[in-house]
Amino acid sequence: MFAVFRKEINSFLNSLIAYLVMGLFLVITGLLIWVLPDTSVLDYGFADLSSLFGLAPYVFLFLIPAVTMRSFAEERRSGTMELLLTRPLTDWDIILGKYFACLLLIVLTLLPTLVYYFSVHQLGNPPGNVDSAGVAGSYVGLLLLAAVFTAVGIFASSLTDNQIVSFILAAFLCFALFAGFGLLATLFSGGSLGYFVSRLGLEHHYQSLSRGLIDSRNVIYLLSITAVALLATRLVLGSRQW
Repeated sequence: MFAVFRKEINSFLNSLIAYLVMGLFLVITGLLIWVLPDTSVLDYGFADLSSLFGLAPYVFLFLIPAVTMRSFAEERRSGTMELLLTRPLTDWDIILGKYFACLLLIVLTLLPTLVYYFSVHQLGNPPGNVDSAGVAGSYVGLLLLAAVFTAVGIFASSLTDNQIVSFILAAFLCFALFAGFGLLATLFSGGSLGYFVSRLGLEHHYQSLSRGLIDSRNVIYLLSITAVALLATRLVLGSRQW
């Protein structure tokens, strides 16, 4: 697994993908927090990062599929998948190596946003008047959401040898899992069925974590979706003749 992990990390660092993802994410979130009038903390008048954590999942819907789209699709297109499968590696070694490499890139992209927290922390009146528990919970939720989206992106990449198709499929699946159930629940508004359907979506569990209370049920749910997506990838690799 570590050999595949190192290979993927080196591949990211030797291409523009990693730098484009990091740059785009930081530029977009920076504009949302500090510049755009509808979401700027300076115009809002409250020391919080709700604009960041409210919009970051939707940015992830496009950036994470852009990272994962080449994982298996590029291997198949270039014909290197056969070479990789001849190595003394199990399917799980290949899947987890690629998965953790992509996830590490997303984590590294999130780290600079801690500067936003310390900035807002100092802008509070008095300084430090910020919901730190909510920020911590939101970061945990973002990391778990990134884990789910990365697993879904890896799965989408295993289904095709076309990176564009992989990107579109991953973005669609991530959106359906995140917001699709909430939209579907509006058809049953006012009843227990609508509430149950909304709880199936990732958005419900992410918002629960954003309140600062790390409920094990939300964590287990997000980790379970991640595990299911990775298992689906394993089934695709095991059933397909390369």
